[in-house]
Amino acid sequence: SRAASPPSPLWALPEELLLLIFSYLDAQALGRLAQVCRRLRFLSSRDLLWRRIARGCLNSGFTQLGTDLAAGIPVKERVKVSQNWRHGRCRRETVLKWKCKQVASFSSFLMPWMELDGEYLYLSQAENIQAYHLCAEGMGLQRHPQAIFSGHQEDVCRFVLVNPHIVSGGGDGSIVLHKIHGSYSVKFSAHEQEVNCVDFQGGLIVSGSRDRTAKVWSLSAGRVGQCLHTVQTEDRVWSIAISPLLSSFVTGTACCGHTSPLRIWDLESGQLLTCLGTDFHHGAGVLDVFYETASLLLSCGYDTYIRYWDIRTSTRKCVQEWEEPHDSALYCIRSDKNHMIASGSSYYGVVRLWDKRQTRCLQSFHLSSPTSSPVYCLRFSTTHLYAALASALHVLDFTAS
Repeated sequence: SRAASPPSPLWALPEELLLLIFSYLDAQALGRLAQVCRRLRFLSSRDLLWRRIARGCLNSGFTQLGTDLAAGIPVKERVKVSQNWRHGRCRRETVLKWKCKQVASFSSFLMPWMELDGEYLYLSQAENIQAYHLCAEGMGLQRHPQAIFSGHQEDVCRFVLVNPHIVSGGGDGSIVLHKIHGSYSVKFSAHEQEVNCVDFQGGLIVSGSRDRTAKVWSLSAGRVGQCLHTVQTEDRVWSIAISPLLSSFVTGTACCGHTSPLRIWDLESGQLLTCLGTDFHHGAGVLDVFYETASLLLSCGYDTYIRYWDIRTSTRKCVQEWEEPHDSALYCIRSDKNHMIASGSSYYGVVRLWDKRQTRCLQSFHLSSPTSSPVYCLRFSTTHLYAALASALHVLDFTAS
């Protein structure tokens, strides 16, 4: 009689069946599976197996809705780097230094500002915005800027980058529009005092000023720089953002003249739609706001709290809040649009990472000890975090093992 054939190994099954079986494994099991043989190493590294795991990780490039914001980077690698974010494992470096201006006006407290765009970092320094090319390894910047965008007579307070344009507001009360690739630029007088904040979407600019107004500006052909609405906020405007639906915008004010510093306005008519919150104390100004979706909004400011608003459920109460443990004002905030929040504090250059699923701060980094400086602005990718302080730009590299 013929001898029975030995059973085929599991990895001899069709690829579709193997991927279905592997989809039930966690990250540790997938890592061990990759050590068995070359075929299983290849299969266990497929993005579709790691996507489910990545969506539960910090800053892996996936939003709450599952949108991939970092397409092109293997998901397995992002999951590995995510563990460094969670545990605070990173390499720190100061990549730029500049002279600190001693200015008493509030506009100085909003500078410098920056934006990340692929291989470039845009940074405001005094009256100019400079574009620096990121080094190949992602840690540093090229020594000299690739481009300089100018036009303001006083310091740039804030700016936004919406390809292919940069829109900036300055201490001279003007707004400047630059085309990134080209010499085209437009400047127009916008406010009687400094333009503390701007946003730009859908062919419209919104701006907020110390002069207690917010304005909506047109960029359509033949109407560039035309003011469509002037909103009397009755308070100094420190932060502003347009809703992703392009139907409304939110203003964050100084909270000196009304109950709530957070108000939402109709973009088409300029009319007040709603106020957020009822328990802000006097002087609890909102210094930064960030839309995750059309209905989810983050805010932070002088009262040391990060607040998470869901406009679908309530405008009277935020759905979550986190308190800065050292009772410091929060100057800036950013989110991965999923589980992670990064905030910048007013003392000792403290950057904190938060997991929305927890009540306490996850990690903290002191970037200006022993001297004290606020974190004026921060931005991050899936691998690096950049923080702009009074006299230097710091970077945290989370790819370090």
